[in-house]
Amino acid sequence: MNIIKKTALSVFMAFSLGAVSATAIAENADVTATIGHLEKAITEVNNSDFSAARLHLKATRGASEKIVGHEDVVKKATDSVIKGQISANSGDVKKSADELNKALALYKSL
Repeated sequence: MNIIKKTALSVFMAFSLGAVSATAIAENADVTATIGHLEKAITEVNNSDFSAARLHLKATRGASEKIVGHEDVVKKATDSVIKGQISANSGDVKKSADELNKALALYKSL
């Protein structure tokens, strides 16, 4: 009976640790995808290619919705992305790049 308890406990611990690490990897992948799209958007804004930047900014906002935890940081970063997107739509490269770089720093802090 003691062997059965130890085996059951070992199996339970293995599943628990596996589930936690898979969640951490998935969360990290969402942050990485968000950062990747944002970096591409910044590059496109600096090149004054606003149509390509618009696509990457939409992808950034979509990927950021999948980030779990750190709601306050994600909200601030998303607000900066939106401000950068508005500035890009009006053709203001410097202001847009500044806002997007703020968002990038916030996402990298996650």
